[in-house]
Amino acid sequence: MLYVFIPHNAQRQKFYLRIGYFRTMNVTAIAQKLDQAANQAQAIAQISQEYTFSEDQAYEIQRLSMEERYARGEKFVGLKLGFTSFAKMEQMGVHDMIWGRLTNAMWLKHNEEMDMGQFIHPRAEPEIAFLLKKDIDKEISLAEISDYVLACAPAIEIIDSRFSNFKFSLEDVIADNCSSSGFVIGAWQPLPKSLNNLSMSLLFDQEIKEQDTSNAILDNPFLSICNASRLATKYHQPFLKGNILLAGAATPAVFVEKGKKITAKVEGLGSCSLVPK
Repeated sequence: MLYVFIPHNAQRQKFYLRIGYFRTMNVTAIAQKLDQAANQAQAIAQISQEYTFSEDQAYEIQRLSMEERYARGEKFVGLKLGFTSFAKMEQMGVHDMIWGRLTNAMWLKHNEEMDMGQFIHPRAEPEIAFLLKKDIDKEISLAEISDYVLACAPAIEIIDSRFSNFKFSLEDVIADNCSSSGFVIGAWQPLPKSLNNLSMSLLFDQEIKEQDTSNAILDNPFLSICNASRLATKYHQPFLKGNILLAGAATPAVFVEKGKKITAKVEGLGSCSLVPK
């Protein structure tokens, strides 16, 4: 008979977590749990508190969770990138950006009222959106951007982690579809030769909450297209004509306040807004 000494109190808890690492992880069940948390706007404990898993496994959980949404009738409309700030990547100790999937149910109209009851602890970020004019089935270069991208626009992304207290590991947030929850896109504009050095700001009722330049997005927002094409190809995610890309946040995310109109402004591209209710 094998006897195992289980330490007391805090050490006992760590021991149980370590035992959990060796349990078989049911990725389908975890995906369904995450989908339910998002659908019911109810926070759950981090997956990483019970299991250790890889980035590839996290993306598989994300894919399976999104299949639950598609089965309910939601349609894939594009991709979003996260960790598009080199400083943020260094802070988080990661070597690459992360990505999630967007659906039509997440797409809100300019100046639309946003039902706060559909979210747990939402935050807003100012971004730039891109619209594809042809399918991307390979990693593309900067020189090819104009061949594949039709237009760009100001955007707001609403992120809403399904984990309690908005705390998660890298693998947790990937599995949780990179906290994707909602977004609004302003009027599409012709693609300029450069998107560098544009002032970007996030306002609540005309009060500037965060401000930076478009250079905060990978030093060049066009690089988001290149990296999205690379990641979509790697994970066999179709990225097609008419799909959109949210290029990544230009500033830190700000907690949404009920009743305060959210506006993102991008120099030369215009603005877009949401009204949390």
